Amino acid sequence: MAAKRRAETMEENRAKLIAAARTAFAEKGFVAASMDELTASVGLTRGALYHNFGDKKGLLAAVVAQVDGEMAQRAKAAASGVADEWEKLVAEGIAYIQLAMEAEVQRIVLRDGPAFLGDPAHWPSQNSCLAATRETIVKLIESGTIKPVDADAAAHLLNSAALNAALWVGSSRDPEKALPKMIEVFIQLTGGLRQSD
Repeated sequence: MAAKRRAETMEENRAKLIAAARTAFAEKGFVAASMDELTASVGLTRGALYHNFGDKKGLLAAVVAQVDGEMAQRAKAAASGVADEWEKLVAEGIAYIQLAMEAEVQRIVLRDGPAFLGDPAHWPSQNSCLAATRETIVKLIESGTIKPVDADAAAHLLNSAALNAALWVGSSRDPEKALPKMIEVFIQLTGGLRQSD
């Protein structure tokens, strides 16, 4: 029982630290967020942070994974009403790009994440999106909806296009103007995979 309670406490502490860091990183940015303030705000010590995440960068990775995972789920939900599988895949990409308009997403996932964690293509959250995209592409190739291309290459291209589009919109001086331009190009780009009728 003691081991189970210890594991529950560790998981609770981990969740508290992620929630506090998410707020601090969104409001102040990764560099300006104080680890002492963050840990104190949830009644924990730096030791708990180091034990759970190794360091501040490890905590950022956990926050980015949470926010990016939520972005993927929200994009999927936004496209859930689309019946056509190809249109659904494109709609998910567009919804993901549109999330770049949110301040929290811009700061945590599109600015601080790449700056401190490196290439987003190597983040675990992006890899799970990639697997889902590949699975959809295989089905679309088999159904004759899209051209017979390499499914891995197509999945990488679509995912990186949506991610890089979001990065561009999120870091633009005028995201409101950048968004429709990027969506138009994304639709044109992805349309090249579709079979001609």
